[in-house]
Amino acid sequence: MAGHPGYGLPANPRGNPFSQGSRGDYDTDSELGDGYGSRAGSTTRLASNNGYYDQPGQYDPYNRVRGDAESEKYAPSVDSFATMPSHSPFNDPMPAGANEPYPAWTAERQIPMSTEEIEDIFLDLTQKFGFQRDSMRNMFDFLMQQLDSRASRMTPNQALLTLHADYIGGQNANYRKWYFAAQLNLDDAVGQSQNPGLQRLKSIGGKGGGKTAGGKSLDSALNRWRNAMHNMSQYDRLRQVALFLLCWGEGGNVRFVPECLCFIFKCADDYYRSAECQNRLEPVREGLYLETIIKPLYRFMRDQGYEVVDGKFVRKEKDHDQIIGYDDINQLFWYPEGIARIVLSNGSRLVDLAAPQRFMKLGQVDWNRVFFKTYFEKRSTAHLLVNFNRIWILHIAVYWFYTAYNSPKVYAPHNKQFPSAPMTWSATALGGAVATSIMIAATIAEYTYIPTTWNNASHLTTRLFFLCIVLALTAGPTIYIAKVDGLPTTNQIPLILGVVQFGISVVATIVFGFVPSGRMFGDRVAGKNRKYMASQTFTASYPALPGSARAASILLWVLVFGCKFAESYFFLTESFSSPIAVMARTKVQGCNDKYFGNRLCTNQVPFTLAIMYVMDLILFFLDTYMWYIMWNVVFSITRSFSLGLSIWTPWKEVYTRMPKRIFAKLLATGEMEVKYKPKVLVSQIWNAVIISMYREHLLSIDHVQKLLYHQVDGPDGKRTLRAPPFFTSNDGNSGRFLPAGGEAERRISFFASSLTTALPDPLPVDAMPTFTVLVPHYSEKILLSLREIIREEDQNTRVTLLEYLKQLHPVEWDNFVKDTKILAEESSGFETNSSPFTSQNEKRGSKADDLPFYCIGFKTAAPEYTLRTRIWASLRAQTLYRTVSGMMNYAKAIKLLYRVENPQIVQMFAGNTDRLERELERMSRRKFKFAISMQRYSKFNKEEQENAEFLLRAYPDLQIAYLDEEVGAKGTDPRIFSVLIDGHSEIDEKTGKRKPKFRVELPGNPILGDGKSDNQNHAIIFYRGEYLQLIDANQDNYLEECIKIRNILGEFEEYSVSQQSPYAQWGHKEFNKAPVAIIGTREYIFSENIGVLGDIAAGKEQTFGTMTARALAWIGGKLHYGHPDFLNGIFMNTRGGVSKAQKGLHLNEDIFAGMNAFGRGGRIKHSEYYQCGKGRDLGFGTILNFQTKIGTGMGEQLLSREYYYLGTQLPIDRFLTFYYGHPGFHINNILVIYSIEVFMLTLLFIGTLNKQLFICKVDSDGNVLAGQPGCYNLIPVFDWIKRCIVSIFLVFFVAFLPLFLQELVERGTGSALIRLGKHFLSLSPFFEVFSTQIYSQAVLNNMTYGGARYIATGRGFATTRITFATLYSRFAGPSIYMGMRNLLLLLYSSLALWIPHLIYFWFSVLSLCIAPFLFNPHQFLFADFIIDYREFLRWMCRGNSRTKASSWYGYCRLSRTMITGFKKKKLGHPSEKLSADVPRAGWRAIIFAEVIWPLCVATIFVVAYMFVKSFPDREGKQNPSPLIRIAVVAVGPVVWNAAVLLSLFFISLFLGPMLEGWARFASFMAATAHLLCLIGNVAFVEFLWFLELWDVSHAVLGIICVVAIQRAIQKILISVFLSREFKHDETNRAWWTGKWYGRGLGSSAMSQPAREFIVKIVEMSLWSSDFLLGHILLMILTPPVLIPFIDKLHSTMLFWLRPSKQIRPPLFSTKQKRQRRWIIIKYTLVYIIAVGTLAALVVLPILFRDQITFNCSVCSNI
Repeated sequence: MAGHPGYGLPANPRGNPFSQGSRGDYDTDSELGDGYGSRAGSTTRLASNNGYYDQPGQYDPYNRVRGDAESEKYAPSVDSFATMPSHSPFNDPMPAGANEPYPAWTAERQIPMSTEEIEDIFLDLTQKFGFQRDSMRNMFDFLMQQLDSRASRMTPNQALLTLHADYIGGQNANYRKWYFAAQLNLDDAVGQSQNPGLQRLKSIGGKGGGKTAGGKSLDSALNRWRNAMHNMSQYDRLRQVALFLLCWGEGGNVRFVPECLCFIFKCADDYYRSAECQNRLEPVREGLYLETIIKPLYRFMRDQGYEVVDGKFVRKEKDHDQIIGYDDINQLFWYPEGIARIVLSNGSRLVDLAAPQRFMKLGQVDWNRVFFKTYFEKRSTAHLLVNFNRIWILHIAVYWFYTAYNSPKVYAPHNKQFPSAPMTWSATALGGAVATSIMIAATIAEYTYIPTTWNNASHLTTRLFFLCIVLALTAGPTIYIAKVDGLPTTNQIPLILGVVQFGISVVATIVFGFVPSGRMFGDRVAGKNRKYMASQTFTASYPALPGSARAASILLWVLVFGCKFAESYFFLTESFSSPIAVMARTKVQGCNDKYFGNRLCTNQVPFTLAIMYVMDLILFFLDTYMWYIMWNVVFSITRSFSLGLSIWTPWKEVYTRMPKRIFAKLLATGEMEVKYKPKVLVSQIWNAVIISMYREHLLSIDHVQKLLYHQVDGPDGKRTLRAPPFFTSNDGNSGRFLPAGGEAERRISFFASSLTTALPDPLPVDAMPTFTVLVPHYSEKILLSLREIIREEDQNTRVTLLEYLKQLHPVEWDNFVKDTKILAEESSGFETNSSPFTSQNEKRGSKADDLPFYCIGFKTAAPEYTLRTRIWASLRAQTLYRTVSGMMNYAKAIKLLYRVENPQIVQMFAGNTDRLERELERMSRRKFKFAISMQRYSKFNKEEQENAEFLLRAYPDLQIAYLDEEVGAKGTDPRIFSVLIDGHSEIDEKTGKRKPKFRVELPGNPILGDGKSDNQNHAIIFYRGEYLQLIDANQDNYLEECIKIRNILGEFEEYSVSQQSPYAQWGHKEFNKAPVAIIGTREYIFSENIGVLGDIAAGKEQTFGTMTARALAWIGGKLHYGHPDFLNGIFMNTRGGVSKAQKGLHLNEDIFAGMNAFGRGGRIKHSEYYQCGKGRDLGFGTILNFQTKIGTGMGEQLLSREYYYLGTQLPIDRFLTFYYGHPGFHINNILVIYSIEVFMLTLLFIGTLNKQLFICKVDSDGNVLAGQPGCYNLIPVFDWIKRCIVSIFLVFFVAFLPLFLQELVERGTGSALIRLGKHFLSLSPFFEVFSTQIYSQAVLNNMTYGGARYIATGRGFATTRITFATLYSRFAGPSIYMGMRNLLLLLYSSLALWIPHLIYFWFSVLSLCIAPFLFNPHQFLFADFIIDYREFLRWMCRGNSRTKASSWYGYCRLSRTMITGFKKKKLGHPSEKLSADVPRAGWRAIIFAEVIWPLCVATIFVVAYMFVKSFPDREGKQNPSPLIRIAVVAVGPVVWNAAVLLSLFFISLFLGPMLEGWARFASFMAATAHLLCLIGNVAFVEFLWFLELWDVSHAVLGIICVVAIQRAIQKILISVFLSREFKHDETNRAWWTGKWYGRGLGSSAMSQPAREFIVKIVEMSLWSSDFLLGHILLMILTPPVLIPFIDKLHSTMLFWLRPSKQIRPPLFSTKQKRQRRWIIIKYTLVYIIAVGTLAALVVLPILFRDQITFNCSVCSNI
């Protein structure tokens, strides 16, 4: 067909990529084979019979002027061993197929069709549909590599069959599942022009009678499908796969909507088969598919989130529930009703056309009229109710049963002690009503998340109806029983009713708690109705667990809840019954209030009881998590024993049996001849591993000698191998052979112990599947520059990176220096005496001469030496170079295994190492690809460009995919291309850039989301082979791990595929199994040795990533694919790619891919025997940024539809596994923080009782002693408090258990105890409390206000000292304010009710305030502390006359904009950069969070204060009204601020313009205002202090109330009265200078002053409170500063370095020293004065309280 000259190719004057001309570069190096295309050309070798496309002058995308192939190569790099293309005499004896690009797909293997025929299919499709040329070449190579990969382990026929089954027609093919879910079989079977299929469909879905017909027709349709597939020719199968790939390869962002892609493919396939398409001779123009099909869809996606203004993307301010995201677009194609909605621009429906005509009309679809939201991701906490209703029912209903039974006095009649029996039964039975009301609430909430127009709201209505009936049954009898209770009747009806009601309640609770709500009343998970088929297929095809795992899963939850319900009953509820008994009826006597009389104060005890009930409920929730952790650890450890990882195996045995295990488990030796001894083979592997460690400077030369296999002369004169003493005389103490505690020891011990587990058997190298490693890279460091290594970052770092790394890796640095010296001596040996090395004193060999080596690793600044140091440092920091060199170990491992297992190859090339090396290269290039997706490559600066070039030269097989932009004509969008280059791409002389191998145009800018998933998606078309490993740009890998690659790919269970056709008979067990989608592996945090924070982060990873993952994966709950996980390429890419990408919503993009795979029927496994390195940042700030990112990501997940599907459809045991494994952790954190807050409140109320009432004294048995009239027996309450504190403490302490046990299992008792001890000595509990608060704050904030952004977690070092002001501004909002409020409450409780148990709470609450400073390096140095204070004062005051990047004012505005939002973009202004785009929160959320809630809190505190004040004072006089007093003190400062501001406003308005010359006028005005307001605030507090007659506890309670009221006032002012904020801070400066004109305010110049006035009133209050808080914090932090040598201690605590090893203090010049000394003297005085004044205001009145008396008549009335 393609033999005619020029057939179907546009006569384009540019050379054809497939023509002979472009093949000049293969023949020179054909033995190098060709990994991805070729080494030099940018083309893929498509045709091997040369005459195919020889017509010159046809089409070459890159006008390539070709010279000799030699000129296009570069000098070989050090690392790749690739030599110049060889014209060697040994060209013939190559193994068969070495010349072929796809060796397993050759004629002698009976292939179903030749490479040329496949290529014809691609060309034909390209001409028929207008695909791009480069995309076609890319997809051709993609398909051929997949066929090659499969055909290397099965027959080529079977390879093509299984591939077609995976993509199109098999049991697990997404396309087939979609075809039946969307009921297209009805559409296709009818095949009439008017298409009555949809009418028939409605009847089947609706009537019950249609069910049988529906079921039957489905079975027969499945059979018809199988037959059609079975009878298809191989040619057609290949054509279908090719068409699918071509549609996918140019899809761009449409790849995120897999079912939409299926629809496009189906239309295209129908069209191709039609006569119209076959008769069309002239080809369609290139790029037509992209323009007509993909671009309109892309534009729709883009316009949902962005508008294009002046060629820039501007984010629209919409939240997720207004954006039609990828998932909504995708779900349209799930249902036939959805597909029926697709209308053309002329208004006719697409389905009314005959199937073959639809494709040509797709370009005319008006997509804006088609799509709609299918699930509303509204920001609201009701998602927790809908998704996790079973959790709430299991806890709250059971809590009700327990508590109602244990508090009889609450509902006993007034005249009796105890209620009657029916009443007890009935009151307890209300638990069922509680459960039902939770269900009703969840159902109502669910209505708001699902569009009711869609066919899925009917079951909600049914459910609501049933639930109302159940509610009547569970709550109704109580009303009747309460009516008749106490009437003198004798019949048993009430009792019987009560018991029956109780029975129904228990049943209802069990049913609602166990049955997923999606399966009640219309089963959407297993129902046979066709209507539910789509949601079953795509959201509920959970892979079944094997029997043993399911049993384990059920057992785990039976144990957890069994223990929990037992323990909670006896420990929490029973002990709670005695406080209830004493408190339920108590009325306070003798109290009175001026306005409320005794209505409030007599009920203080019941109020307290109500708060105690809430407290108990929270503890009830926390208990479950505690038991879950305990049992999970137990299960995890038993699991590890059953896997064979045991702590009790002595190391000696693990090491000595290692050689045997390497031979048995890692080598595929089945087919080898017997003459090679195992020892010979193992020695090659082992030596390679040891030498690789030596090259990485982990081992010194003498260690290596003890570890290698050596050749020695045997007794009989033969050469034999001697095993190293490490294997022969190892006593389990590896210290003799390896550097103690070093990286080498960790790696070898992990390698040895991992071989004890069961590994899948490996295949021979040439039969193993091909796989790709994909790394997304944005702007991470590629290679550290010399400046970065040997220069300090800033004043606060105190240490250069190199110094720091030398501290962390002393042994490795030593080895490195020795190595460099050897190198230097060698090179100087070759040169003459003028060499810089042979200086005079070298003869003396003086030590001073080596100094430069030990300092910076080189002595001459020749690039090769500096580069060595840079590489050494880069391999120990978080750089891309480290990742690349680590992952390139795969290539080394494959070569090594190939050489070891095929000795005949070595013999074949005896003596010609070049050719051998090339043969090995060819194999590794065929089996392993490495692609980096460098989205910014074309925009790199010079340094990044050089580093990337360095990577390509060091590793020529590395491929880089990047985005290339071509600016279009004015007013049009630029064209954007996905481009692939590698180290073999030649360099273009003109531009200096490399010529691309493939250059595929995209529909538009692909980065629409948070970036990472889009980055992966644009490069995914360049992956090759069957599996993908996704790696982050801060990971690492090791040779000995890479050797296990064949075993780990065996986990996908696709090695031994049955020889039967997948279409022969449905249900062959081989093709029926759920496919493995993801294999998770362990991560080792390589930064764990950087002190306490590093260790905490590493410990978290060990427990979450290893321990929990092990148990979760076993019982089928592991969803997370973190990174180093292996993905099944076809499975993931036909189901929407490797990660989801909607902006904001899919912040943690990877877990969504996991949930997606899980819901669509993929299994997720976890393997214990493989690990990758992973970097984490370990400064305090970076850890918390990371946690904030995880927390906000969790908040977004809670909104997502995946959680909705999982939460409402999983069976109970798997649901609990999912809940506690993922969201439960965060919800538990929120509850822990709530427990602290509620407990403080409880203590406050109990404190007021204890302070004001006369408490009875009791004897040892708890009986009240006689002679105490009018006393209140509250002793049981105090016991209950102690119990509570103990249980909060336990819940917290259990958090350390997993880490301890993990360490115990992996390294033994000693090391576990040491590690735990180190943690406690380093105050890690402080950090834990603080990080819990950060987590919970992040989740809650996100659920209320949104604003999730990908926080770049930074890759910094942990030695930088951060200033006080920075820390304060970063953590005040999330934690310090809350900590300080609780500190006040705790202060009151301690004054009113002291018990020693409270010490624990002092620690917890203090840690919320001071943790950031506690973990700040060098916080307690006196000089820095004072300089910090100066910086803090300046930070508080600046930013008023000119814009400052960091100022209190900026911080205050930023925290306010979450509520007010910004005005839309006006003209750019320099100060706008300070504020990122945050969407404004919804008004409902604001009204609740910012108005109602603060008012409630304030009311609660005021009630407590009024109670205290409702008793007569010392002289027996009635107190004046407390309300007035509080109002005066709380509102007074606000009024005072307003007055001050108003007067200053007019002053600046008149003086400002006159004093224009005085630059600091604004600052002066601001300072005056701030000072006056501060004085006012302090004065009012002092006034309260005086009114309370210097009674400390009363005054503290008063201040608590004042704070709560002021907080409410400020929040209401901000949220109700403020319009949107300007992006710049002009209004602030206008206010102080009085110049309102010329500020660019435009029409708002008149309204702005009024708005600014309200803002300033709030700001003044906030400023003075921040000023006071800052000083209080500094006072708390002062005592440690005064301890001598505190800095040494503190650094030892933080970094775990001995004082001798610690980092030197910074060096200052004399001038700097003078300056610093002066600052310190000056500001020490200021600090002492400030602190002294504040202290005096508190202390003096206490000392002189009797002397100070004022007679003021007004005061006595307030």
